[in-house]
Amino acid sequence: MIREKLDEYYNVVFEEELIDEISKVGAYKRIKEGHLLVDIDDSFSKIPLLLTGAIKISREDKNGDEIALYFLERGDTCTISFGSGLNFTKSKIRGVAEKDSEVIFIPTEKLEEWMIKYKSWRDFVIDSYNVRINEMLEAIDTLAFMKMDQRIYKYLTDKVKIMRSTTLNTTHQEIAIDLNTSRVVVSRLLKQLENDGRIKLYRNKIDILDF
Repeated sequence: MIREKLDEYYNVVFEEELIDEISKVGAYKRIKEGHLLVDIDDSFSKIPLLLTGAIKISREDKNGDEIALYFLERGDTCTISFGSGLNFTKSKIRGVAEKDSEVIFIPTEKLEEWMIKYKSWRDFVIDSYNVRINEMLEAIDTLAFMKMDQRIYKYLTDKVKIMRSTTLNTTHQEIAIDLNTSRVVVSRLLKQLENDGRIKLYRNKIDILDF
C-alpha cells in the first residue's frame, strides 16, 4: 500500500529506486483532523512525507501563547525535522492536522545516506528548505508590516489554498489563537470584512467571497 501511495505523487519527484527504499523503511500513518503530528519538546526520530491533507505548524512562547507559522500540504515535508533529528534536539514547533491527513515517516538516519545516494532526494531537501525559509520570511513580513485586518484576510486566503475550499470550518477563537490576538479583535475585523463583501460569516464557518 505504501508503494501505491508514493506512486500517486512522488513518482514524478523521486527515482524509482528511492521510492523502493522509502516503501521498505517508511511507516504509513493516518492522522485525524485536530490530532498532533509533533509537539513542542518531542524528539525527532522520523521525517514526515505528507501524502494527503494539511498540517499547521505553530510556535509557542513560555506563556503558552501560540502563533501559526505556515502550513504543510501534499508533497511537503517538515524541514525542521531534518536538523532536529540529526542533532538529537527537541522539537521547537507543534504540528496539528488541519484535516484528515496521510503521512509516511522515514527514519532520520536515511537523510544523509540518501543525500549522497540520490540526486532527487538532495534536490527535494534543498527545495524544501528554500520553501520553508521563504514562508518564514513571509510570516515575519506579515507580523512586521501588515495591519491586523490584512493579517486576518491573508490568513483566511492562505487557508483556502491549503484546504482547497472557499468555505472554512473555523471559529473566531481558533483564528485568534493562530494569529496570537484576541477573539474580540478577530470578531470585529471579520465583521468589517463581511461588510466590505469579502467574506460571509456563519456559525463556526466562513465563506471567502473575494478570492
